[in-house]
Amino acid sequence: MGSLSVDYLEGQSDGILELLKDLVLIQSSTHNKPGVNRVCDAVVKAVEDLPFRLTRFENENYGDTLIFSSHSAGDSGNILLVGHLDTVFPEDTDFKFFREDEKNVYGPGVIDMKGGIVSIIYALKALNSCNMLSKIPIRVIFNTDEEIGSPVSRAIIALQAKKSAMALVTECGGMNGEVVTGRKGRLGLEIHVKGKAGHAANLTEAKSSAVLDLAHKIIEIESLNNTFPELTVNVGKIEGGTGPNSIAETAMAAIDIRYSTEETFSAFMIRLEEINDRIDVTGTTSRLVKIADRPAMVTTEQNRELFNIAAEAGKSLNISVLEEFRSGGSDANIISAAGTPVIDGLGPIGMYDHSDREYMIKNSLLNRTKLLVSIIELSHQRLVSGRLFQ
Repeated sequence: MGSLSVDYLEGQSDGILELLKDLVLIQSSTHNKPGVNRVCDAVVKAVEDLPFRLTRFENENYGDTLIFSSHSAGDSGNILLVGHLDTVFPEDTDFKFFREDEKNVYGPGVIDMKGGIVSIIYALKALNSCNMLSKIPIRVIFNTDEEIGSPVSRAIIALQAKKSAMALVTECGGMNGEVVTGRKGRLGLEIHVKGKAGHAANLTEAKSSAVLDLAHKIIEIESLNNTFPELTVNVGKIEGGTGPNSIAETAMAAIDIRYSTEETFSAFMIRLEEINDRIDVTGTTSRLVKIADRPAMVTTEQNRELFNIAAEAGKSLNISVLEEFRSGGSDANIISAAGTPVIDGLGPIGMYDHSDREYMIKNSLLNRTKLLVSIIELSHQRLVSGRLFQ
């Protein structure tokens, strides 16, 4: 597929990589509010020559949320692009470098997801180069709290999703060119058990140990794996008691649940609540506390329509595009829950995100940016003609 916007990108390899380097070298842990806001400032500067209206939402605890709107964007029918500026690495991490060799680039966030941010920015520049940006109703959200479940930006994303005909999210692509049409939902819980404290040497009756009760519950919870279709549960952290010579008054376990459908999740939760309510050790009580959640991104027919557009664009560009269902969540889950067709995994390709081995295949950044701009152009044409989501 030849287009003026794709042709524009051919001459932008150096600028694309330089912008990636600039963003990666700004430490932007979710909880590093000044650092994340420096990334916000760098992004605003990178698009200052584009015809956008900027809305910047400040909040007390995290970095700002940026919304860019093209002149034709309104209260319905928009093409929504979403990416996050925060990374998982703490502010005091040693993983603060940007390095490249002939094939790859390495650094915090190169694929999760500052590479995806760069792809969005340069796709917009490409559209602007052929006077298309002001004609397409595009709205872009860059948030700064995705890595902790988007607690602040979630409402903003959901609202803008409802004003959009479709959405594209640029989390990293799969190693074989996969694009994501569905994701598991996630629920993070803590189970808190309360017992009765006492001296371990003076035991005269059955002890009301919170640790003992929690141990029973953990075994039962873990046994639910392979019981519900495409649902996994993991008890990943436990705390309790004050010392070996004291009966534990309190204990806690952190639980991670991943699921594909709301029906399966509902059935699982009935069983989990039964385990929570059951008293395994006399004199103890327990409660479940929700810590974080993302609804499932269901693979809908409309998502597959968007995937077919991506596959068509990829074929014309000689770029591999395959379909994928992912276990991990993203802001695409929030968009999907709002009822908006969405595909994800449109960013550059690499591996080992969330580790100090994170890398990106260098040429994938340009290729996936070409793919993104082509998807936007094709989608806009079909939305205007009424041939999408009939």
